[in-house]
Amino acid sequence: MTAQTEQLWTIMEPAAEALGYRLVRVSFGGGQRAVLQVMAERPDGSFTIDDCEALSRDLSAVLDVEDPIAQEYVLEVSSPGIDRPLVRLEDFEKFVGFEAKVTAKAQIDGRRRFTGRITDVQDDGMVQIDCAEGTFPIPFDGIEKAKLILTDALIKAHQEKMAQA
Repeated sequence: MTAQTEQLWTIMEPAAEALGYRLVRVSFGGGQRAVLQVMAERPDGSFTIDDCEALSRDLSAVLDVEDPIAQEYVLEVSSPGIDRPLVRLEDFEKFVGFEAKVTAKAQIDGRRRFTGRITDVQDDGMVQIDCAEGTFPIPFDGIEKAKLILTDALIKAHQEKMAQA
């Protein structure tokens, strides 16, 4: 996360939590049409259009007061989706058994990119990924980015979760 993204996260997180949401990802891309993208969810993983609207209103107000971005930008608030980013250690724990794409900050056994099943998350923060080339333990602190891969198993698990809600 860049320093600016961390600053934005720090500014927005209390407003999100006050509404009962958890930030999942914050990203900011400059350019001619700068975009501040915020992904959030409820503790149960849900996030409706009404939730998007409520959070967008509150974040807009907070950002107007704090004014952390000098240029014009568009605020986009969304759910993380089924094939969501994995940003906390608990995300990896929650999705053990599912496929993910993981990019490490530094090379591990000569590579930085791993695609495979999350098979374990150990107490010391090691995330184990079972790839076609073997099993790789990756320290959580060494993960640059990660996201779930949309598979039939993930879709089925999501549908079952929604049916229970």
